[in-house]
Amino acid sequence: MANPTGFLEFDRQGPTMRPVSVRLRDWHEVYESQDDSAVVKQATRCMDCGIPFCMQGCPLGNRIPDFNDRVYHAQWEQAASQLFATNNFPEFTGRLCPAPCESACVLGIGSDPVTIERIEYEVAEHAFANGFDVAGATEAKTGKHVVVVGSGPAGLAAAAQLRSVGHDVAVYERSDAIGGLLRYGIPEFKLEKAVLDRRIDVMEKSGVTFHPSVTVGEGGTTLSELQSNFDAVLLAVGSTIPRLIAVPGNELEGIYPAMTYLEASNRAVRDGTEPLINASGQRVIILGGGDTGADCLGTLHRQGAATITQIEILDEPPLTRPNSEPWPTMARLLKSTSAHLEGGDRLFSTETLEFAGDGRLQELVLRDNQNGQLVRTPVDLVLIAAGFLGPELEALGLNREPFLTPRSTLSVDADWSLATAPGESPVYACGDAVRGQSLIVWAIAEGRSAASAIDTYLRGEPSALPAPLRPYELSW
Repeated sequence: MANPTGFLEFDRQGPTMRPVSVRLRDWHEVYESQDDSAVVKQATRCMDCGIPFCMQGCPLGNRIPDFNDRVYHAQWEQAASQLFATNNFPEFTGRLCPAPCESACVLGIGSDPVTIERIEYEVAEHAFANGFDVAGATEAKTGKHVVVVGSGPAGLAAAAQLRSVGHDVAVYERSDAIGGLLRYGIPEFKLEKAVLDRRIDVMEKSGVTFHPSVTVGEGGTTLSELQSNFDAVLLAVGSTIPRLIAVPGNELEGIYPAMTYLEASNRAVRDGTEPLINASGQRVIILGGGDTGADCLGTLHRQGAATITQIEILDEPPLTRPNSEPWPTMARLLKSTSAHLEGGDRLFSTETLEFAGDGRLQELVLRDNQNGQLVRTPVDLVLIAAGFLGPELEALGLNREPFLTPRSTLSVDADWSLATAPGESPVYACGDAVRGQSLIVWAIAEGRSAASAIDTYLRGEPSALPAPLRPYELSW
């Protein structure tokens, strides 16, 4: 602990957001960079607790006090070494993670927690800018070949880990570009795709091969063929079946799953074209109060929607931690993202009863569950951000027992493997396809853990790769 009074001397101070009037004119990331002196001050707030609950709050077990201390001493390369030892992609989590580590920060009991997420971002960016090791690559070759199906954070993390110990790794992606939801689900103002492309370039140079526009299952390469051609198969296909709202009128034109809208927007930004779903001048309602809904909100602002209302069926969360969700749990609190600060209305305790219109959506019938009052609201476009039901498994032939859990996710053994026929290469699974819709940090942790299990199988001895999670630790 370099400065035992740092948490008393300095207040929490995150990066400054670009002015709303400026950032709504483009798709660049919202935050301005902090200068090194400001980051160092934030790092010195870390108390280097005897029991670092922040590390327990992080699914990856990031060595948070260690890299904070290195940052305090401006030892950026050593900080990067600590961070990349447990997290393949801190440049992603430093932008996108909701930071359960900060909820578990001991300083947060009576003050504001350390800005762990942003320090992580700064360490990652210093690493790339200064040519530090961000790949963990090796020249070794084991002669073993693994295929990863899906290129989201779980699949990419597993691929990077497996390549780091010498296995040949191919990543198959059904979309036309690598990245999964990082590519088409996350708006540019949260993750500029140049950051994603930078990482993919690093992985390609380390020896990972990427194969976009490859379908596994019906109409493409079969799972059996992969088992015949590779020594192990890893399914990291995500949880992509949207949860829709089964009320009258849900077939009307003008109602879309949030991811359909976000993908159309991301493609349009990439290509410099008009989006297939254009909210310009539209009255829009977002059904769902989570992060995906907030991503839609920020995108709608930039497209020039006339009005936007985000609706949540649950009650409005409190601003401060309730007694029922004590530290160090990640409490459900009212969260205002950068998109909320840009405008729009929010309604809580509001239920959707009907979509109304003549072929095309014109009205939404809502009920205020606090007082039972019915409200008819004119609307042109509705985006449903109500989460996901599970992975798409029918084409893989895995939408049945013994492959499914009661939650319609893939069932894995203690070594992350699925039941397979004798004589075939084993099939493993990880990420949202196993856990269900979750956080990027959980996906990376599962990808790393599955990679360790696969390496153990391929070598016939315990792997040296870390495994931060075990499947039985999942909360069903």
